[in-house]
Amino acid sequence: MSLMSDMVHPDEAPSAVASQPQPAAQGNDARVNNFSLSIATVNGSGSQTSNGVLLRAFFKMGIPVTGKNLFPSNIQGLPTWYIIRLSKDGYLARRDPYEIAVCMNGRTVVEDMAQVAEGGIVLYDDSLPVAARRPDVTYYPMPVGKLVKAANLPFELRDYIANMVYVGALVHILGLDMAEIEAAVEWNFDGKRKPIELNMNMVHSAYEWAQANLTKTDPYRVERMSGFNESKILVGAIFGGVTVVPWYPITPASSLPDALNKYLPKLRSDPETGRGNFAIIQAEDELAALGMVIGAGWAGARAMTATSGPGIDLMAEFAGLAYFAEVPAVIWDVQRMGPSTGLPTRTSQGDILAAYYLSHGDTRYPLLFPADPAEAFEFGHVALDLAERLQTLVMVLSDLDLGMNVWISDRFKYPERPLDRGKVLTVEQLNELGNSWGRYKDVDGDGIPWRTVPGTHASKGSYFTRGTTRNPQAQYSEAGPDYLYNVHRLLKKFATAATLVPQPVVRAAARKSRLGVLYFGSTAPAMDEALTTLAGAGIHLDAMRLRAFPFPPSVAEFIANHDHVFVVEQNRDAQMRSMLINELDTDPAWLIKVLHYDGTPITARFITQAITEHVHALAVAPRREKIQ
Repeated sequence: MSLMSDMVHPDEAPSAVASQPQPAAQGNDARVNNFSLSIATVNGSGSQTSNGVLLRAFFKMGIPVTGKNLFPSNIQGLPTWYIIRLSKDGYLARRDPYEIAVCMNGRTVVEDMAQVAEGGIVLYDDSLPVAARRPDVTYYPMPVGKLVKAANLPFELRDYIANMVYVGALVHILGLDMAEIEAAVEWNFDGKRKPIELNMNMVHSAYEWAQANLTKTDPYRVERMSGFNESKILVGAIFGGVTVVPWYPITPASSLPDALNKYLPKLRSDPETGRGNFAIIQAEDELAALGMVIGAGWAGARAMTATSGPGIDLMAEFAGLAYFAEVPAVIWDVQRMGPSTGLPTRTSQGDILAAYYLSHGDTRYPLLFPADPAEAFEFGHVALDLAERLQTLVMVLSDLDLGMNVWISDRFKYPERPLDRGKVLTVEQLNELGNSWGRYKDVDGDGIPWRTVPGTHASKGSYFTRGTTRNPQAQYSEAGPDYLYNVHRLLKKFATAATLVPQPVVRAAARKSRLGVLYFGSTAPAMDEALTTLAGAGIHLDAMRLRAFPFPPSVAEFIANHDHVFVVEQNRDAQMRSMLINELDTDPAWLIKVLHYDGTPITARFITQAITEHVHALAVAPRREKIQ
């Protein structure tokens, strides 16, 4: 295996430093559709509209693009940043440093300008203080106050529409299609003429000013592309099919019930009466929300709730009930930074151990790890199918990056197979069984008993649902053998779950490698990019993306077939690595931590640098020697 000591990401190599602004680059020197923008504003100033307009315009021009919102947890007033990445090669992970800074916030302007990459550009409100100018950066001032004043806007709208100034300036600087900007504004305001005209007037004014006063001396521009976006959609929050959704508001999970509130009235209503056949209920707290989900699941409905880390903590008692009483339920955990309140508006993969072992005693739950919006949509119905098939609580571990940012996604595939209700006895089956049925009897050898839905039969199939130990007929028992029967059967059911959950995705290296890497969830876009970069540097790794827990046998086989395996995750304590060690009895020396946990989405640069450093150390270490 060849190693490269001075590795630079081809897409992130610094531009040549110039003492004076250089003419706009042409041909091979131009940076076309391949750079990042950081837009620094104030939370609550209306920048979401202008940033969304830019993102949609790039997308409609056919350019692969993604947007990451770094915002504070208060309502308004604090700094916020929106990171837009354009990648002609289709890479969708966050990337740093950024080449273009749009500075609209005086509190952070010095820091924002300082972080621009060499050869980058700065667009800034000319009323803001500017520190010593860097010789390797091009500066474009914007007379935001003057343009807003000239527009004669209503006083209460000035701050909001002021952000359209940088949209107009970027149309000139980057060569954006003005028609796509206008279409994006019309889409954003749903065809309402007055707000469309107010915003577009500001865009045109800023564009005309920039055209007359700003001479382009940088290499960054955009061009219309074809081939990538035609089969994609631009999406935010994703959800799956469901009929009952009790929930309690919490950042960042509230966007999921909000989406359900928007779409279920259209999708789950009786065509004759127009009445909805669903229920979305705001509970008094997270514990009550999960209690309602369990009640609905016991009654035969497909039910779920959405929460984040603090809500998971509060749901522990009812989670244990769902596990031991074997009631179908689904929790979507949109993970954020902890512990405690942590960073409510930053992303994380730090709930893995809490979710897996939630509640006291010997409990464990199937976990799903969606990597992108299309997979989140898929897991929406997969989680509900698994919950009913396995008669247990299933948790989908999304995160803030996936749940609240805007992604390019493959089009969603509606499931072709019918709903999997699992082992539910019918009237005919109950009549045939007579009195031999037992709610917790394992008659098929897979650990999963047969259940009934209340009201199925007038006199057969009823049983007590309890959180205490019982015998196979669901009769209360404190006998040790009955307890052992139940918990051992639950282990058998968990082994069955490993064959039913979504299986890992494997990406083999171009050449035989003794190194592997495991990753999961929203780390996938950065990991896919990093694998390409590492291979270009002579570092080849076999990769496995974990999609669910319990781990199928293929995970243990993957680890066994490599001398060392990197485990990439976004938390401090290497929680996925701990699960691999605990559940597979894996030698810890085989698993090397690659950890990112500052609250920002992980980047390919971070993964590339971390793995490269470890590979250099492994090159001089004995095989299977532990790397600290």
